[in-house]
Amino acid sequence: MYGTKAAKLLNSKAVEIGDSVRIKTDRNEYEGLVMPRIETGDTNCIILKLSNGYNIGIEAERIKEMSKMESKKETPKKDKVESAKPKKQVDPKEEVVILGCGGTIASKIEYKTGAVFPAITSEELVESFPQLKEKKIRTRMLFSLLSENVTPQHWIEIANAIKEEMEKGCKGIVLMHGTDTMHYTAAALSYMVKTPVPIVLVGAQRSSDRGSSDNMMNLLSAILAAESDIAEVTVCMHATENDDYCYLHRGTKVRKMHTSRRDAFKSINEQPIAKVDLDNERIEILSDYTQRGKTKFAIDTKLNPNVALIYIYPGMKRQQLKEMLQNHDGAVLMGTGLGHIPTELIDVTKEFSSKKPVAITSQTIYGRLNLNVYETGRNMQDAEIIGHLLDWTPEAAFVKLMFVLGHSKEIGKIREMMNTSLAGEITERQEE
Repeated sequence: MYGTKAAKLLNSKAVEIGDSVRIKTDRNEYEGLVMPRIETGDTNCIILKLSNGYNIGIEAERIKEMSKMESKKETPKKDKVESAKPKKQVDPKEEVVILGCGGTIASKIEYKTGAVFPAITSEELVESFPQLKEKKIRTRMLFSLLSENVTPQHWIEIANAIKEEMEKGCKGIVLMHGTDTMHYTAAALSYMVKTPVPIVLVGAQRSSDRGSSDNMMNLLSAILAAESDIAEVTVCMHATENDDYCYLHRGTKVRKMHTSRRDAFKSINEQPIAKVDLDNERIEILSDYTQRGKTKFAIDTKLNPNVALIYIYPGMKRQQLKEMLQNHDGAVLMGTGLGHIPTELIDVTKEFSSKKPVAITSQTIYGRLNLNVYETGRNMQDAEIIGHLLDWTPEAAFVKLMFVLGHSKEIGKIREMMNTSLAGEITERQEE
């Protein structure tokens, strides 16, 4: 609760948490949403969320004038799709669908402890950003999970929800998702869904109640991308630490590369597809992409999740690797450098490679695998380890093997599919 001075001022103007207000001080004028007080903060400092997404604190005694611009609206708590503008009839084909899956972009701070938890629904996010009121959108909450709890079954649920929205008609789809495993989900949807409209995953590194939150810029940029001509599964996130612009990354070539920076997501071994300039509402194309309407919608959710992603390290025991391979239908190894594993482990993989697929990626992340350079690599080829001359990310290869194993148990067919680019995960030529 706010202190006596702040509470008296808010009550005198009938202002509640979530209302939009205009405040004048002896120096400046501000407009924004009234936020809950931070538990450890000044009790007489009113917290205001500005239109740019940043929070400021204004001491009650410095406020010369306060006027309420708009009251918060009660959000209907329903699982079904709700129109952001229920009073107007909108052609569904002109709407961007926002699907909520949780994560920091849909999280807020518990003010007493400072903990972040998934509590903001997709509808509440729409209310938080006045800019969204000018957009033709509809929202739907699928589930509210931090992304470390998202499983392959959730990928299938998301794909099926996309199918439902496609059948109703939409201009594009935005998927709000936690950032930690967003690149796994992006890869999975890239394999499972062929789309004639943009499907854009978006998250936030910092929650909506933090002054440095990136959620507003990321979400609005993702909606702009969903209205564009780029009909692929992509990830839209900050391109720099500043609020300059966002990058649009291909779903099978993107990876989270930093724990907390706002520009944590990078395209691996290729340029981003586009730069999204929100201020000027402009999209600058940087690389090839599939155009809107060129692909007929199709969904294929056959997955075999019994796949291991194994990090190879110095001194790894043969028995450890053997047990992992025995207990899974296939495995992706994260090798060193050009894609190597210790010599004594090669024979272990050879025991299984005639019956189940073993693929290789590199811990270096960037660069192309090459098993021709050293004897180790040539021995790995003899052991029929999959991956020579490929440049996939560990996550894209891992999810791809789940998808491939969902479609074939024949080792020759599996190798053929793994060596074929299914959703842009393998590039013929790398760009610096």
